Amino acid sequence: MPVAIITGASKGLGRALAAALAGRGWDLVLDARTRAVLDDTARELAGHGGRVRAVPGDVRDEGHRAELVARARALGGLDLLVNNASALGAEPLVRLDELPLEGLRRALETNVVAALGLVQQALPLLRASRAGGGAVINVSSDAGAEAYETWGGYGASKAALDQLSAVLGAEEPGLRVWAVDPGDMGTDLYRAAVPDDADPRPLPHTVVPAFLRLLDERPVSGRYDAPSLLVAS
Repeated sequence: MPVAIITGASKGLGRALAAALAGRGWDLVLDARTRAVLDDTARELAGHGGRVRAVPGDVRDEGHRAELVARARALGGLDLLVNNASALGAEPLVRLDELPLEGLRRALETNVVAALGLVQQALPLLRASRAGGGAVINVSSDAGAEAYETWGGYGASKAALDQLSAVLGAEEPGLRVWAVDPGDMGTDLYRAAVPDDADPRPLPHTVVPAFLRLLDERPVSGRYDAPSLLVAS
């Protein structure tokens, strides 16, 4: 069975994508910071038949990243790495003139540095993927491409992740590297960012088919947005 590492997998998009892959028989290594919630997710998904390994911890920690890769190796290798774990930098979001620099550092460390660190540790397994070349999905945001007030710090980190993804795709032609903007979603992250926004947002599971389409069709490395993938499917 193919093996995936998914960070930020205890809820939201990470959990929805993990559930879809479990339904396809994938073996999963799941990361999140809150052990109890992650364990609940792992128990639920294990009922789909694939093996599920819950590894609580912080992706900013090098030892934790190494453990995620070691768990994948123990399952037989690695075919997909999903860097989904994200930090906003401030909750709720604030203008740049109020953004704590420590918050910006936290966003960059979580959304960019940790993502690259996990890629670096996972590359040997991804290059040896039994699926004919592994894949990396870096979960991006339209805030990385558009100028939205108060989204500056988070958007800057996602813009950096987009560029990292583009260069990795050029340097690793045997892999597929996709930066994916999932579009608006009703997640805990969004509610923390903009707690006063009462407009309903699509639930994470509604965009998962866009991610599955990438895995099924394996288009060239690049930046994709889920709404366009859904419309074109």
